[in-house]
Amino acid sequence: MTAGAPTAADLSQPFGSYADILARWAAVQPDNIALRDEAGELRWSDLHDRIERIAARLLEDGLERGQSVAILGTSSIAYALVFLAAVRAGGVAAPLTTSASPAQLAGMAADSGARHIFIDRAKLTELGDGCFPGMSRIVLDEELDGWMAAPGTYAPSFEPQPSDPFNIIYSSGTTGVPKGIVHSHQMRWRQFAYTAAAWLEAGGEPVSLASTPLYSNTTMVAFLPPLLAGGTVRIMGKFDTVKWLGHAEGDRTTITMLVPVQYQRLMDEPRFGEFDLSALRLKYCTSAPFSAELKREVLARMPGALIEIYSMTEGGVVCLLAAHEFPDKLHTVGRPAPGSELKVLDDEDREVAPGTPGNLVGRSQTMMAGYKNQPGKTAEGYWT
Repeated sequence: MTAGAPTAADLSQPFGSYADILARWAAVQPDNIALRDEAGELRWSDLHDRIERIAARLLEDGLERGQSVAILGTSSIAYALVFLAAVRAGGVAAPLTTSASPAQLAGMAADSGARHIFIDRAKLTELGDGCFPGMSRIVLDEELDGWMAAPGTYAPSFEPQPSDPFNIIYSSGTTGVPKGIVHSHQMRWRQFAYTAAAWLEAGGEPVSLASTPLYSNTTMVAFLPPLLAGGTVRIMGKFDTVKWLGHAEGDRTTITMLVPVQYQRLMDEPRFGEFDLSALRLKYCTSAPFSAELKREVLARMPGALIEIYSMTEGGVVCLLAAHEFPDKLHTVGRPAPGSELKVLDDEDREVAPGTPGNLVGRSQTMMAGYKNQPGKTAEGYWT
C-alpha cells in the first residue's frame, strides 16, 4: 500500500482499491471524524480499526471471495462499518430494503448467497426470532462490538480485481423478489473516485449529510466519495426537516444528496430560515421526477451548486443537469454524463429526429455487471 495522504492523481487512476485509500486516510488523519450518526461519531483511526476487525471475523467465519454479506436495518455507523468491512474482506455488501415484505426479505437474503446477516434490534423484533434460518445473525446495535475480532486484528490482504463484485443493490419491486443489481469494483471506482479527485482538487474537506437509506443506490454519492476524499459523513437514520437543518448548520455540511420529496419538505419547513446553510457547496438530487418549479425554489433558497442525476441503478442511460449553470433548462434532465452515450429510438428501434419522443437507450462507464443469478433478465436489459 502506498504511504501518505491520497491525492487527486491517485483517485484519477483507471482503477484502485477503496480499502487502501481509506487505510491511507486513517494513517494520516487518525483523529479526524470519519462518521457521525444520531448516537455518536467515529474517528478515522477507529473506522480503520473496526473495518479490519469486522473483515477479519467475517473471514474467520468462512466468508469466501465474492460472497455476499447481508445488512438489514436503519442506517447507522454500525451499518456503514459492515458495508465497508464486507468490501474490505473481499466479500460483497448486500444491503436489504427495509420496506420489503418478510417473504421478499427472505428471498433477497437467499438470492444474495449470504451466510451472515447483520440486522438491527428493531427489525429483528418486527420479523421475529425465526427469520433468516440457517444464517449467522448478528444484531447490529447490540452484538457487533463483541462479535468482531479483537482490537488490533488485521484482516488478510485482499487485492480487488476490476471485475470483482463490490455490492448488490436490490431493486424496489412491488411483487416477487426484487432483482439484485451487481456493481463491480471497477464500476464503483469509475463512478466515485473521479468525483472524490475533483473535490480534492477544489480544496476543503468534504462534509457530507446522507439522509437517504444506505440500502439505496441514491445514497452512495453522499457516502462513498466523501470517504474516498478523506472527509466526514453524517448518516441519518430517519429524515426529519428540522434535524436535517440542524445537522447541516452544526456540521457545516458541504455536500448532500436529497430526493425531490425531501427538498419539497425542506422548502415547506416553517423554520427553514432560522438555519445557517452557508457552508453548502454541492447538492445532488435523483430517484424521482424533480419539477422545474422545485428546482428553481431550491436554487433560490439553498446555497451551492445543484446537480440532478437522471439514471438507473443498472447504469446505461446517465444524464446530468447542472441546474445552477443552466437555469433556463430546469424542465430537462440535462445532457449525457461524460463517458456516456445516448440514443432515442422508436418502437422499431430506429433512431428518431431531435425533438421526437422515443425510448432512451444508453451505455456508460458505470453499468451493472448484471442481475444476481438472473442471466436471462440481464440479457433482456441490453439493446443490441
